[in-house]
Amino acid sequence: MAKAIHFKRGKRKFERYGGPPGKATIARLITPEISQTMGGGVAKFDGCSIEWTVLYDEIIVVLEGKFRPRLGESYKQKIEARPGDVIWLPEGTPLKYEGDKAVVFYALDPVDWRQRHGMA
Repeated sequence: MAKAIHFKRGKRKFERYGGPPGKATIARLITPEISQTMGGGVAKFDGCSIEWTVLYDEIIVVLEGKFRPRLGESYKQKIEARPGDVIWLPEGTPLKYEGDKAVVFYALDPVDWRQRHGMA
């Protein structure tokens, strides 16, 4: 049986993710080494624009700042999310992650999306 894990705020290790311009960092907390089904972590976005196509189902909870994903092939649909807002992104969604001093929690499924898409 798996054991519960407490990820303390001051112990999270953030690594650079995208940029410049701006800055984005990510702390991957729930990885395939921990769970066989879901992943999760915390990310920060400030003055950046990171283009990506989501290769998993993702739910995002905004904790701080303003988070603005731009969605669709031309990125014309924009969501303006603030603390407490929740965003659902289905697999295959093309987007740009953007934010101003944004801190978000994300959860994704499946956790092994890199292997499934030949990126591991």
